[in-house]
Amino acid sequence: MQSQDDILYLKQFVNQHPSNKMGWYLLGKQYLLAGKEGKANYCFLKAGEVYDAFEDESHPLSDNQLQLLKEWDRKQKKKKMALRTGLLAALLLLITALAPANGEIKTKIANQPIPVLQAEVLPVGVVFISQKERQPIGSAWNTLMEAASEAPQLMIAARLEEEAGWSKWLGQTKLLMSVRKDRGSAELQAVMLDRQTCECIPSDSSRISKQYEDWREQQETHWTLASAIVHYERINKKWPEKLDELIRPYPNNFLSGERSGMRSMFNSVKFKVKNAKANKDKAAGAYETGKGNPSAADEGRAQNMLGGSSVGSNGLMDKDWSQPLEIIVDKATHQLAVIQGNIIVRSYRVGLGGEETPEGRFYISEKVKNPNGRDDGVFGSRGMTLSKTLYAIHGTDEPDSIGKDESLGCVRMSKADVEELFDMVPLGTVVKIKNGTLPSKVQTPAERFKLEPRQNETNPAKVYKWLT
Repeated sequence: MQSQDDILYLKQFVNQHPSNKMGWYLLGKQYLLAGKEGKANYCFLKAGEVYDAFEDESHPLSDNQLQLLKEWDRKQKKKKMALRTGLLAALLLLITALAPANGEIKTKIANQPIPVLQAEVLPVGVVFISQKERQPIGSAWNTLMEAASEAPQLMIAARLEEEAGWSKWLGQTKLLMSVRKDRGSAELQAVMLDRQTCECIPSDSSRISKQYEDWREQQETHWTLASAIVHYERINKKWPEKLDELIRPYPNNFLSGERSGMRSMFNSVKFKVKNAKANKDKAAGAYETGKGNPSAADEGRAQNMLGGSSVGSNGLMDKDWSQPLEIIVDKATHQLAVIQGNIIVRSYRVGLGGEETPEGRFYISEKVKNPNGRDDGVFGSRGMTLSKTLYAIHGTDEPDSIGKDESLGCVRMSKADVEELFDMVPLGTVVKIKNGTLPSKVQTPAERFKLEPRQNETNPAKVYKWLT
């Protein structure tokens, strides 16, 4: 922000929080930069001991002037009351406008009870900040405060690489800051991790980076498991009671096996998914007024209910966290992507059939290993039927056709890619075939997503005749 923007922002803040001395101090500093010494001195007097602490001296104005100012303050306090979040906002201002050299700040939340977690205690929470956000730290804090009652002990704000409106899960990720809250204490510890964002010397981010990478691996497991639970309920009109109901032999193989930690997280993920669906159902009910278009009040109530919990089952602080994984096939770029909301989780180069490949919305109605009894045949080692048609996503024995229009309409993938996709997306996953929607560059993970098989997913009773 420019200096004038800072002044306007800080003026608005101190008007809302007149007892916040840090806000007055920061406004005074901005007035000094703008050459308005008189206004700066007024603000420094209001800042009191905060000015003394940061300037290592008392303000030079006379005691009489200070006493007059205090009398005026007492009258103003009768008209206004500081909001409960004043001190937290001061922390935000401190971070964005006057971050210390080591990038680390500690503060205490005044007059706020320590949140009591109603569900599982999560070790890490993550909020993604868009590249368009001009105040990334402020945006992160707003999200953290919205989820204060559920937020994990360690919270990380990060920026994913973006292109053409998409966020790239496997792209360059920048960690902006971390916030830690200790159990049994009202103290928060904020650590700045990015020099450009805080305009300071950031703290060492190696430990936070490792925790973020561990969280990211778990998040992929959560997305796959949550997606399977959503589609199981949609197809069977009931919720699965245990993980084993999702891992069954063909043709009920919603999941193709399990991954480390998946069994222990099943109940908590289902709990979150059920609550998210209940909130959406309530939101949909708010629109059913029976009298034409809903009123503004109806829409407001619906949006509030739709938001529900903003903390996902793995600590993802995003109100769209519960959307199941989807597949997009882009005919223009010969690319297939697994997406969650606006995040590209995986992307692969594929072979298509030009005009023979239909555009539209489909779903995975069948998943089969080794179609027609072999893993090196015309359909490769995996096949996923689209909406009970003759179109499918499958492997190929013609790897040179990847990236070209040589099929009769199906989507061809390389062996490693189709096997990862088969494990990541459950039965029932939506597939959208479009023309021109994804970035042209694909990104292959260093380590593939893989489930350990538990059941027989072959179908020797059927001869597959997909349109290769």
